[in-house]
Amino acid sequence: MSKNCKLFRRRNFLLGLGASATTFYLADHRFRDYNQLQARFYPRRSFSVIGKASLRDRAAAKGLIYGAFSEGGYKKLLQTPKLRSALIQECGLIVGGFYWGLNRPSASNFNFTETDSFAQFASEHGMLFRGHPLVWHEVIPNWLTSKFKDPRTTSKEIQNILINHVSTTVKRYAGRIHSWDVVNEATTPDDKRSDGLRNSPWLKFLGPDYIELAFRIAAEKDPKALLVYNDGGLEYDIPRHEARRSAILKLLERLKSRGTPIHAFGIQSHLWGQGARFNPKKLRKFLADVASLGLKILVTELDVTDKDLPKDLKIRDRMIAAAYEDYLSVVLDEKAVIAVINWGLSDHYTWLSYFAPRQDKLPVRPLPLDSNFQRKLAWNAIARAFDNAPKR
Repeated sequence: MSKNCKLFRRRNFLLGLGASATTFYLADHRFRDYNQLQARFYPRRSFSVIGKASLRDRAAAKGLIYGAFSEGGYKKLLQTPKLRSALIQECGLIVGGFYWGLNRPSASNFNFTETDSFAQFASEHGMLFRGHPLVWHEVIPNWLTSKFKDPRTTSKEIQNILINHVSTTVKRYAGRIHSWDVVNEATTPDDKRSDGLRNSPWLKFLGPDYIELAFRIAAEKDPKALLVYNDGGLEYDIPRHEARRSAILKLLERLKSRGTPIHAFGIQSHLWGQGARFNPKKLRKFLADVASLGLKILVTELDVTDKDLPKDLKIRDRMIAAAYEDYLSVVLDEKAVIAVINWGLSDHYTWLSYFAPRQDKLPVRPLPLDSNFQRKLAWNAIARAFDNAPKR
């Protein structure tokens, strides 16, 4: 995930919006999906909600889990009472960042101070705790990068490092964790492999079986945790996302055919507010295909980038809200979906401020709560999607 700046560097935002609603409606011929965008921006569209119940309670009423990643780490959580209050009020789950670069400063030492604090926070406030990620090719420490680059490094050494890391981490949190992103972002169309897998250092040293290995170790150390394969860049009706959907489905089918203890698929859902081609039927079919494998589905890193949306906050917030509701209405129609998790809860702390900033330097507004931790239309949109979702 999620802190993966390459994701946004690769994304080519070809479509731009003017600051004027009139210009948007009458002049911008660059948008291919005019009807979809017109519906998304329709100024009379209602985002009203009934009552003031939290997202946590609205989700639970439908058998769903709502949660968020606490952007900025535990230090920011301690320093920001409004963030703590908002997470406690709105969320039934909190995500802890288990990045190698933070948790494993050296080959022989682990540092779980941060993740222990999040686990304790979740326990104290009746929240589920989720870990992200166990195996990823990004945010790795210098010692491991050096090991990957050293021509003397053997596959056996890398295998032992992976086994030790997954074993130690999962064992420590056994019984306290709801779900793990066991492997994160193992596919990419860019590398043009027939199996769609990413040419990561893990693949280079261990081959495709590193994915199955990680799942088997995690299952052995905590048989009760929900084990998830997590990936993104697959939500829209464009060739690259179509290729990613195909590669992921192929990977999931392979894992299931080998009896791998995988329980769920995490669809990251970093959405584009400016109206990229969204095909509900294709996405819905993909989710149904995943569910047909006996897998649950989690929306794991939900946000909406407003990088190229108008300056006008009323216009911008309506388009972001529409992106949320349009997407979640399709996703939640699949009953295998059990959770919706925002990547951050408030615009006060969001990775998009750094990795997808606006050219006009205005603050980004991608999340359910504004920078003052107040509910905005994006919150309404998520609430409406929960209220209208079929019950699990």
